[in-house]
Amino acid sequence: MKLSLFSISYGGFWGQDTLTLSDFFAKAKGLGYDSVMLAGKRPHVSPLDMCDTKLQQLRQQLDQHELSCGVLAAYTDLSPSSAAEVPYLEMQIAYVASLSRIAQAVGASVVRVFTSYEIDGHSPSSIWQGVVRTLREMCDRSAEHSVTIAIQNHHDIAVHSDALLELLADIDRPNCKLGCDAWSPALRGEDLYEMARKLAPHTAITTNADYVRLPRFHYRPELINYQRVEPDMVRAVKFGEGFIDYRSFFRGLQDGGFDGIANYEMCSPIRGGGEMANLDAYARTYIEWMHAHAAG
Repeated sequence: MKLSLFSISYGGFWGQDTLTLSDFFAKAKGLGYDSVMLAGKRPHVSPLDMCDTKLQQLRQQLDQHELSCGVLAAYTDLSPSSAAEVPYLEMQIAYVASLSRIAQAVGASVVRVFTSYEIDGHSPSSIWQGVVRTLREMCDRSAEHSVTIAIQNHHDIAVHSDALLELLADIDRPNCKLGCDAWSPALRGEDLYEMARKLAPHTAITTNADYVRLPRFHYRPELINYQRVEPDMVRAVKFGEGFIDYRSFFRGLQDGGFDGIANYEMCSPIRGGGEMANLDAYARTYIEWMHAHAAG
């Protein structure tokens, strides 16, 4: 597996310190990464900002730091729009097509996407059909740039591994693959080894972070007691310190034949705060853990 650092980790969201792309490249290389995954939005790689000159500069910066960029991350939600007159899905198709053009220019072969959340008043079946149509067009337009679309198991539609494989079959495009992550199935109770082994032949990338569960309770004064509240709160911790069984997950991916890109991300508040030194410690721990347990 090729270890890669996701730029969203230093994007300034969720209270983290922020790096420009140039500074992020230097940081990734200094931490021991040879590859990066770039967030397809500001402050990093927004299609609004990536003119030909900026793309040339981006490629030069990657070369300067001896880094490859394997993946661009699109942020999509293919739910039906509440305003029927707004071409919401067409806007996202154009967005992903633009990211595919950028990906080709910087040598990346994958654009990561999400499916859709379920929306009240719309049947899951009708949302599913819209997701299939939209992802088919995204794939067709991305194919013009020799780019693969990787669907991450994140949003509501097709989040379970069986449903995700069903969605992949419905889309039926050779450049449509999966972004198989452990976080979602671990929270939902899927067997991580079996899930990973099953999805591995169809998987282009995996994006990883580790978490702890924090149980929640409401105080009931009339009972002088506490009532358990579901679901648990979840918080990111250093890789290997959380509840996710990553040894089983990576063993399943490898047994299924996966040898692609394994990204690391900090995409939520993390234990210890979002200062630069703590972010660096988390990113460094991922490489150390992977070399010790998964990446050889």
